[in-house]
Order: sequence, then structure tokens, then C-alpha cells
Amino acid sequence: MDWRAYSLGESIYPPSQVKFASMEIEQIRSRWNDVLDTLESHNRIAWIAYFDARLDSFENGRLTLDFRDSNKLATGHDYQEARLRHRSLLQSAIFDVFGLTIVVVEK
Repeated sequence: MDWRAYSLGESIYPPSQVKFASMEIEQIRSRWNDVLDTLESHNRIAWIAYFDARLDSFENGRLTLDFRDSNKLATGHDYQEARLRHRSLLQSAIFDVFGLTIVVVEK
């Protein structure tokens, strides 16, 4: 990630100042690569299971992920079972980046 973009993201959405009431999906999208980098640093299998997720929506502390695009690939990236086992690691990575407890669900 370009350091200027990271710096801008930090100044717009500093983790300690993000609140559920004001959190929007665009804020999560803007730092999703940070979440994935954090996840990869803790568990590469979990990163593989979640790296192709599309962020669908964020409402009432629930982040909905969509994996329909990954299912279209010829080799089939069906990591649903791994995602279930590693969901808590993703939620921890989100907490590390945003300082919030967010529930992750699949569409």
C-alpha cells in the first residue's frame, strides 16, 4: 500500500475514533487490505480462505461478506469450511485494525 494512502486513511479513520454508529462499509473497504495483512501475519490459511471476499454490507455491527465471485472460478475456491474454522481470526484482525468487535457473516 502506498504510504500516502495509508497516512490519509489513518487521518480519516483512526482506529480509536471509529464508532459503530458512524462506521460505514466504505471505511472498512478503505482498510480491508490492512485487515487481510494482519490476518496473513497470524495465519496464512485463514488469509487464503478470506482474501477473495467481497465486502457486501455493514449494518448494526455485522459485516456481510460475499464469496459468489470466487465460486465462479474453474478451480473452485470453496473454502467455506476453512472460513467457518477461522472466522474468529478474521474478527480478531478486524479488531486489531479498527478497535471494534464486528460479527462476520456470509451472504
